Amino acid sequence: MDYQYINRIDSPADLKKLKVEELPAVCAELRQFIIDALSKNPGHLGSSLGTIEWTVALHYVFDTPKDKLVWDVGHQAYAHKILTGRRDRFHTNRQFKGLSPFTNPNESEYDAFIAGHASNSISAALGMNIGGERNVVAIIGDGAMTGGLAFEGLNNTSMDKNNLLIVLNDNHMAIDPLKGGFTQYLVDLTTSATYNKWRWRLYQLAAKMHLVNEEKRRALLRRNNNWKATLSKQTNNIFTGLNIRYFGPTDGHDVESLVRILSEIKNHRGPKVLHIITKKGKGYAPAENDQTVWHAPGEFNVESGVRNQDSGQDTTPLWQEVFGETLLELAKGNEKIVGITPAMPSGCSMSIMQKEMPDRVFDVGIAEGHAVTFSAGLAKAGMLPYCNIYSTFLQRAYDNIVHDVALQNLHVVLCIDRAGIVGNDGATHHGLLDLSYLRPIPNMQICAPRTAEDLQEMMKMAETLDGPVAIRYPRGRTNLSPTLPLREGVRYGKGVKLRDGEDIAVLTIGAIGNTMSEAISSLEGRSGGVSYAHYDMRWLKPLDEEILDEVGKKYKTIVTAEDGMVAGGLGSAVLEWMADHGYTPRVIRLGVNDQFVEHGSTKELYHLLKLDKEGLCESLLQVPVK
Repeated sequence: MDYQYINRIDSPADLKKLKVEELPAVCAELRQFIIDALSKNPGHLGSSLGTIEWTVALHYVFDTPKDKLVWDVGHQAYAHKILTGRRDRFHTNRQFKGLSPFTNPNESEYDAFIAGHASNSISAALGMNIGGERNVVAIIGDGAMTGGLAFEGLNNTSMDKNNLLIVLNDNHMAIDPLKGGFTQYLVDLTTSATYNKWRWRLYQLAAKMHLVNEEKRRALLRRNNNWKATLSKQTNNIFTGLNIRYFGPTDGHDVESLVRILSEIKNHRGPKVLHIITKKGKGYAPAENDQTVWHAPGEFNVESGVRNQDSGQDTTPLWQEVFGETLLELAKGNEKIVGITPAMPSGCSMSIMQKEMPDRVFDVGIAEGHAVTFSAGLAKAGMLPYCNIYSTFLQRAYDNIVHDVALQNLHVVLCIDRAGIVGNDGATHHGLLDLSYLRPIPNMQICAPRTAEDLQEMMKMAETLDGPVAIRYPRGRTNLSPTLPLREGVRYGKGVKLRDGEDIAVLTIGAIGNTMSEAISSLEGRSGGVSYAHYDMRWLKPLDEEILDEVGKKYKTIVTAEDGMVAGGLGSAVLEWMADHGYTPRVIRLGVNDQFVEHGSTKELYHLLKLDKEGLCESLLQVPVK
């Protein structure tokens, strides 16, 4: 497609050469460009379509990259990437060695701060503004505003001298639809240069006459904001209550109006919020009509709006589906079981239980720390919470796990989804740290299933245990049939021998054990007669000491493999146990070394890390027998 405008925009400087009246055409081209690109190279569609107009307005009004735009989460930053010199590489977005899935300062000077996890933009932007950056804009969505960190940032913004602008992108359903011109009139009034000039002059005059000090100025500001809030029926406005000037709500898809508003409030002294109303998926009917599915729809046909589904040949269940179905079955037999998730009921399949038992599932929003402490409170009251949080997001709740759960030895079951390598979302989303940061916590019990049956049995066993239990499992499909009846099999703190061998002992935990089994089998006949024993440890804490004692006595060489960091994980635990018990085998640890892993497909990344079948074979062949 021939794009008249965006093909000539290689930086925001080129955008600024255009007339304001031309900006709607730029927005239309950006929207079509993103739709066309993502139909072939999947990414976050709906959120990016909803943010185009105000992204254009921000770059048109502010002097980026000198002025800083700090994005929250980053799902919505595609138009930003295209306008800042990455248009011709946008087809590589989220691909191995291509553009980052989110904003990344290592990729572009226009990316002021890392994005990937929610609710950090206000705090980061405030620090940058107070630290000396001239104009800083914190961009945050209504979903991310549920995070505690966002409120901590707001509180600090209200206390310290700064000129931070917070752009609140509200793409949720408004309680009172924006109809008529009165609301816009209030926006026009409160953002006008004349209004604010006279407002400032009156304050200066009052100060000279010693009629007002800083304390009285704050009181006047509160009164002024309350007057505005009363007129606009915004009596519950948290921003005005914190002495942060509030502008809006306004139409987030009217680029010309947004340029005018931003130009007028840009240089206002003190912190301020611009509240904009947008529609997720704006401009593409399928994405507007089903915002959940079209958040990240995969490949699709642009004209028909039909998504390219799996062929259906692979009928093995997804790990999260096994979790969801098992949780429902357990809940049917135990009225104390409840489900907790921070805004991921569909992603983790807790929606299965939610549909049948809505009163026993709690979606707490993007608030992982709260999810854990809330679960602790439920456990204290005698309930049995299964708290499902993606591994990368559980990092945000570490103190809550230590202080609120483990210290009191409360029976909370942490179901850690998306553990290990997750693929194209990259470094901010890989779940590689959980084994390492959970293992030192007293009272914590940690296990990892190799199969779908293992996950079922671990979830069932967790019901009967005391204290905190963590069950980690990966993203993607399991390796077994979809018929998964509950059965006995997994024993507490016990692993299982998968293969006998005489020369080298291989110890794995979790689903990587399947890949290791394939690697060992493929070495038959080409390993120089070396035979490998293979143990699936299943439990990281407590460790199976019978297996370790057997291995320590029999083998001079041990190989450990895990889908996580080698520092602090299974390999470290084995080394520590061997040293503590007087065994001196050589222990070779396979996993992820001291690095953040880039984005790419899981296949590409496992190959990069030498954790696929070929890489494990290579590593095993390099292990000396003596």
